[in-house]
Amino acid sequence: MCKGMALLTLAIGLLTTPELVHAQQRNYAYVALEPDIVTNYAGDNSKKLGYVRVTIEMMVADPAKIIDVEHHMPLLRATAIEVLGAQPEDKIRSLTGREDIRRIVLQRFKDIMKRETGENVIENIIFTKYLRQGG
Repeated sequence: MCKGMALLTLAIGLLTTPELVHAQQRNYAYVALEPDIVTNYAGDNSKKLGYVRVTIEMMVADPAKIIDVEHHMPLLRATAIEVLGAQPEDKIRSLTGREDIRRIVLQRFKDIMKRETGENVIENIIFTKYLRQGG
């Protein structure tokens, strides 16, 4: 019985560590980069362009920061277009390339928001739609 109580007390103590309590209190919000990003990329044949259409959702750590994200939306859009347009066709076409692009865009978004607001605002991004054609 004493062992059971000790284990229960230990389990409760572990569940209420400050890190876990903080993680449970997080209230993420999602903000869409609207409208979808549509841009060209250079195909293997330099005379032929392809295009990509991407819907990006941004995961914001604090819903109160949505205003900051919306304020800087034109800069975030321009950055996404710049990154996508600079990618080679093989990266645009492959699943691993798509993930690499997502990571690049995420890091650029984080850098922009840190520079503009002084805070870490964007936690992650999700490509909810990814269509490409041509190239």
